[in-house]
Amino acid sequence: MSTLSYTVADSATMLRRNLKHMQRYPSVALMLIGLPIVMLLLFVYVFGGALGAGIDGPTGGRGDYVNYVVPGIVLLAIASSAQGTSIAVAMDMTEGIIARFRTMSIARVSVLTGHVIGSVIQTMIGIVVVLGVALLVGFRPEASLTDWIAAFGILALLALGFTWLTVALGLVSPSVEAASNLPMPLMLLPFFGSGFVPTDSMPTGIRLFAEYQPFTPAIETLRGLWLGTPIGNNAIITIAWCAVLTVGGYLWARRLYNRDPAH
Repeated sequence: MSTLSYTVADSATMLRRNLKHMQRYPSVALMLIGLPIVMLLLFVYVFGGALGAGIDGPTGGRGDYVNYVVPGIVLLAIASSAQGTSIAVAMDMTEGIIARFRTMSIARVSVLTGHVIGSVIQTMIGIVVVLGVALLVGFRPEASLTDWIAAFGILALLALGFTWLTVALGLVSPSVEAASNLPMPLMLLPFFGSGFVPTDSMPTGIRLFAEYQPFTPAIETLRGLWLGTPIGNNAIITIAWCAVLTVGGYLWARRLYNRDPAH
């Protein structure tokens, strides 16, 4: 077998390991999926009537706000799942299994790849659940099959990018507690973007930050695909952010994983 074949085989083994962990500890997945669902219900049924008044739409009420807020909630689900990845990696580091893997004749990158692919699968399943709940509470997309495929492609790229970043955060964390806290800013970014209110309603400083952070173009791209609003160059910006996060997160994670354990 070639080196690539060994790497793929080892990565598949590590993926099965992580999938078995998800099966044995479903409470973790339920918690990560549950947060976006709770936030969806909160913003729709508690704040939706008031916030919907400031949203362009046929009624300017809760019904329009459901459609507006769902893309932001979906990205919150990605950030929530990525935080779970950081915790899982930190647990492997602190419990000594990574030290054991380093002594085995396996491709080093396969350990990280197993975490990443497993997390992306879990994230995409979580997104489907969140979208199902959104449909139940009034989300009414106008997307074609092509639009749905494009939307899920964007979501998979985002999940991949943020997962590699949080794998690095898990590796750099000195404890599991630290690993649970480091990704928290990612979960706040949808709130400081166009996920819940239009950016033009924000003060100038916050508006500029909101418009240039990675979640806002992704939210506007998903909104355009699902609801037919203008996308502009947001899709290109989103893909560029995904590339930066994936490559940067991968290189950082690989460097941390390959460093001398004594350091």
